[in-house]
Amino acid sequence: MSRHDLTDREFNAIRPFLPAQKKKSVGRPWKDHRVMINGILWILSTGSPWRDLPDEFGKWQTVYGRFRRWRLEGLWQRIFAKLLRHVDNAGGIDRSLWCADGTVIRAHRCASGENTQSTENDAKNALGRSQGGYSTKLHVLTDRIGNLLSVTATPGQSHESKEFTNLIEQCPMSLHRKASRPAAIAGDKGYSSGSIRQWLADRNIRDVIPTKSNEKRNPRFPKQLYKQRSIVECTIGWLKESRRIATRYDKLVESYLIFVKLAAIRWMANAY
Repeated sequence: MSRHDLTDREFNAIRPFLPAQKKKSVGRPWKDHRVMINGILWILSTGSPWRDLPDEFGKWQTVYGRFRRWRLEGLWQRIFAKLLRHVDNAGGIDRSLWCADGTVIRAHRCASGENTQSTENDAKNALGRSQGGYSTKLHVLTDRIGNLLSVTATPGQSHESKEFTNLIEQCPMSLHRKASRPAAIAGDKGYSSGSIRQWLADRNIRDVIPTKSNEKRNPRFPKQLYKQRSIVECTIGWLKESRRIATRYDKLVESYLIFVKLAAIRWMANAY
């Protein structure tokens, strides 16, 4: 038994969303879902290569195959979205303030091997070169208490402001209704632009974004509210405790983002 295994509470929270565990009439029966997920979580926590998976989880090819199959089927994304809605229905999402931020994730050498390395392929797989080297930029949106609402990835040199609207729109909770929108969204100076402020104003969302030194200062800027933006930085720090997230080893950006959502799934399953 690994210390990274799902608890009974966590497994019971995600069990309703998993495919039925039925014996196949032809071929080998499915390996137990819980064992497979435990193996995936071991990879998430340790950052180890799939081939180094301990024997207690079965063959590494089987565990990886389950991870890949459910990625292609969109199951991980559906679990994340459904759990987030469950948390929302339980009153666990704070809409008084949402916070956005970006962080550079160093990419391991093995992350570049999916295709012949080129500018086009790097952009496709959210890889690029920033001051931190060969990297991916992870964009994160949280509520006031640290729940992960949305996550996207771009090449490491990309600016946070260019991904802002996409990050918000990728949130599984619909923002078409006024009642479902946050009262305010906070970001650092990197998000200070006229287009972002106008986008928020058009949706009656207050911007809690400080002005740059070359911009007109806002005398009514809510400093106390802005201080609460630190929660998104705490969430990013917590995500990076999982080594598969702190360093990008995955060739496909879809796989990397699944690991980020898996960490969030475990958090929501355990907390609510």
